[in-house]
Amino acid sequence: MQSRTLEQAYQHCQTLTGSHYENFPVASVFLPRNLRKPVSAIYTFARMADDIADEGNLHPEERTDLLNKAEQSLQLAAAGRPENEPVFIALSDVLKSHPGLLEHLLDLLIAFNMDVHKKRYTGFSEVLEYCRFSANPIGRMLLVLFNEASDKNLEQSDSICSALQIINFLQDIYSDYTDRDRIYLAQDEMEKFNITEADLGKKQPLPHAGEFLDMQIQRVFTMLRQGSPLGVHLPGRVGMELRMVTLGGWQILNKIHKRGGCFFISPRLGKPDWLWIMSRGLTRHFQVYSNSIKPFVKLS
Repeated sequence: MQSRTLEQAYQHCQTLTGSHYENFPVASVFLPRNLRKPVSAIYTFARMADDIADEGNLHPEERTDLLNKAEQSLQLAAAGRPENEPVFIALSDVLKSHPGLLEHLLDLLIAFNMDVHKKRYTGFSEVLEYCRFSANPIGRMLLVLFNEASDKNLEQSDSICSALQIINFLQDIYSDYTDRDRIYLAQDEMEKFNITEADLGKKQPLPHAGEFLDMQIQRVFTMLRQGSPLGVHLPGRVGMELRMVTLGGWQILNKIHKRGGCFFISPRLGKPDWLWIMSRGLTRHFQVYSNSIKPFVKLS
């Protein structure tokens, strides 16, 4: 493989990464320069698999076949025989240096298969099981790349990543239900608070939804707070990136809190939010950073 071809593959991944709006920074300028290429390759693979699971009008069987094909292509890349696709050329290079990433990439494919075949979650333990495959592998792969994958770091990373995934669910309750017929809320908790599936598709605030959202917000806040010390423990730009990701999650959660008992509004981060995030994330002073991740006043 010519180095120019490899460079072009990475360029494709970095271009794709930069073209997608996300709530949290991915392969941003705050990452160490030597990690931006591998992170962009990982992101591009995840984006590709996510599109297979979500986009277009394919039947579930067709989506499953394409995800199986993606797994085969990934295994070939790991074996040093990538297909002539930029993402797999780049991933082959990444996996050569970090073979331990393969299991986490395969976990992501499990999550995307769940998206195709599983539309409801009976209890919160099932939601966390989904997060184990959909979100936690991202943090674990970053820690592997940073050479910081200790047991304690992995545990705190899992807490942050699962929290961010659930925050995303809370952002998109309405669109997940109306556009994709997916509900990432625990069915037994909805029943406990008298939340029906029809409620999730309503555009007006619902008085009885406040207590339900309180419970969700406080639980996710606890998860985010439990993982937050990792952003101070990790050195340099790596820690800075994680602090800003964590603060971004808190800021989105704050917007969800202010949304009240309404499932329709899907809050996003704007320029003032990013200025707030950067003003607190750039410091390693734990008290300044930690005090920014504060609990919420109850809605109900």
